[in-house]
Amino acid sequence: MIRFEDVTITYAGAARPALAHVELAVPEGELALVAGRTGSGKSTLLRAVNGLVPHFTGGHLEGRVSVAGLDTRDRPPRDLAHLVGYVGQDPLAGFVTDTVEEELAYGMEQLAVAPSVMRKRVEETLDLLGIADLRRRPLRTLSGGQQQRVAIGAVLTTDPRVLVLDEPTSALDPTAAEDVLAAVTRLVHDLGVTVLMAEHRMERVLQYADRLLVVDDAAVRQGTPQELLVDSPVAPPVVELARVAGWTPLPLSVRDARRRATHLRFELAATPAYAGPPVRVAAGAAPVLTASSVVVRHGQVVAVRGVDLGLHAGEVVALMGRNGSGKSSLLWALQGSGPRHTGQVDVGGEDPGSVTAARARALVGLVPQTAADLLYLETVDEECAAADRESDAAPGTCRRLLERVAPGVPGDRHPRDLSEGQRLSLVLAVQLTAAPRVVLLDEPTRGLDYTAKAALGAIVADLAAQGTPVVVATHDVEFVAAVADRVVVMAEGEVVADGPTVEVVAASPIFAPQVAKVLGAPWLTPAQVREALVGVAP
Repeated sequence: MIRFEDVTITYAGAARPALAHVELAVPEGELALVAGRTGSGKSTLLRAVNGLVPHFTGGHLEGRVSVAGLDTRDRPPRDLAHLVGYVGQDPLAGFVTDTVEEELAYGMEQLAVAPSVMRKRVEETLDLLGIADLRRRPLRTLSGGQQQRVAIGAVLTTDPRVLVLDEPTSALDPTAAEDVLAAVTRLVHDLGVTVLMAEHRMERVLQYADRLLVVDDAAVRQGTPQELLVDSPVAPPVVELARVAGWTPLPLSVRDARRRATHLRFELAATPAYAGPPVRVAAGAAPVLTASSVVVRHGQVVAVRGVDLGLHAGEVVALMGRNGSGKSSLLWALQGSGPRHTGQVDVGGEDPGSVTAARARALVGLVPQTAADLLYLETVDEECAAADRESDAAPGTCRRLLERVAPGVPGDRHPRDLSEGQRLSLVLAVQLTAAPRVVLLDEPTRGLDYTAKAALGAIVADLAAQGTPVVVATHDVEFVAAVADRVVVMAEGEVVADGPTVEVVAASPIFAPQVAKVLGAPWLTPAQVREALVGVAP
């Protein structure tokens, strides 16, 4: 169904190809998972399938890309719209209407689908993705995860034979991600749809994949997941755990790993009990940030309902909850830029909502979900230099921070030409340059591979070691397991759970990381298991 024949893609001004001499074939009715480090060329590979590369993005394509026998060199993306459905990393960039129902119908209108068929498909898609209650909502009022589901639905209604998804679950909570992947898998198994999916959270998708494509150093390797994950530079926690334990063949799901884990549980039981990470919050210490009775409304919708929250020096707090639970609204209210209808926020005697924007940024730094909104200059180097000047930081401070999270980002590249993960890394570096007293990160792992997430985790740990409280609003349970001291769970604008990470997530069927599902508490990460087996306390 999808065929690449000696494909090399080089963008204008680039020193080397984004992809070089790629040979691959994906048969009809298969789900192929595309993996690779941030900026490795995964998005370029996906966009070449429907001709976005090079017809829209520019660049030079050598070789041949064909879908169902149609050569993308001869046909622009619009001529393949009936055949290939594409969902990019940023759902807002693809919306063309105002409401959910209109967006679901728009693609079918362009393809001249009969009205009776359109109505039926809209209803089926609303139910399939669990968004029937959103049908009349304006798109701009939806959370990031809700927008992502609508973007996927807008493509599904056109009934494509090939579905190309770039980070489809990056903004989804675990339950919503499972629902979307179940729907996609149903299309593959029951209708023979061919799916090409790039996803950094491999733990969510791997068990469903028929084929794995690993993009590394402009080349693409393909094979079964078990074959390629033996030495893949990126691998999910369950595979990392298998490498630690020496299991072969590699398990691809929690269920497979649990069947193999009996001996490992006995080994761990014989090691000194793991007491969790060291306590970084001094007993009786006053909080750096105090929020009292915070209420946020968006029109008639109450997004945050009287939330109280205290953040202490050196504390890493994970803010979790389903899409639309109020996490982002709370973060914006704490930072001072977003609406806060009632309640108080205090940072060292100052309210971020009552001071200048520059002062608020020095009190509370926020990296939003749509990180690109904060980028306005022509190159990465200009953004970094501006961040240094505005924060009175030493020249090169921002660039050094960027290198830690996403090394090798070209300084002369336009920020809009970066991958989603690279743009987020740049905004994170810009915000941290100001050395704020409190740092808030809204879905910071979107678009980041496991290596980049480990680098981000090291930065978070460094901030905590310096006494800076960090709040990470995320659906990435594996990242939470690795970095958070405390987890706060929101539902319908209220805090429904607040406690140490291992107590909140380990026993949860929704928020438990893969290692906890395999081994039980207190084990949360492969690193903890590795260090316990060699006799070193984590």
